[in-house]
Amino acid sequence: MTVTDSRTLAERIEDLLPQTQCTKCGYAACRPYAEAVAVGTANYNQCPPGGAEGVARLAALLGKPVIALNPANGVERPRPLAVIDENLCIGCTLCMQACPVDAILGGPKQMHTVIEALCTGCDLCVAPCPVDCITMLPVTGVATGWDAWSADEAQAAREHHDRREARLTRERDAAEARAAAR
Repeated sequence: MTVTDSRTLAERIEDLLPQTQCTKCGYAACRPYAEAVAVGTANYNQCPPGGAEGVARLAALLGKPVIALNPANGVERPRPLAVIDENLCIGCTLCMQACPVDAILGGPKQMHTVIEALCTGCDLCVAPCPVDCITMLPVTGVATGWDAWSADEAQAAREHHDRREARLTRERDAAEARAAAR
């Protein structure tokens, strides 16, 4: 079956992605990557969290051959969990700002902690931390890709990401309205 509506195809592609929102594919989130694959501007082997199984799922949907995960985007690995050394945390909030699913709890100049059930293992909180207090620990043993992630977890991560994006848009709009009112 050939799908000609790129929006419909993008939705179907997005449904096959693990929704870690990690940006390893080269796109800001899973949805923009799915849209790029749908229109042919991105290859279907750029999602390390989906791993070989993810590439195979996308290849089947697209009617293309199974190819290797592109090493330029990363490697398939056990799913990690961010862990914050609370004794080193200075409360800068940079990790919170970087987390695409609001899995980090804390406040300015307060210790932060990771809500384990929400963490997708994206690694995005690690780089901005000025005191290197965040470690990514594998939590799925040797299970990688879709063996380390479920469709329910992917859907929950997508919902958390979408809620975060909506909240950020509301906050940005409110700040602009306040600035315009001055």
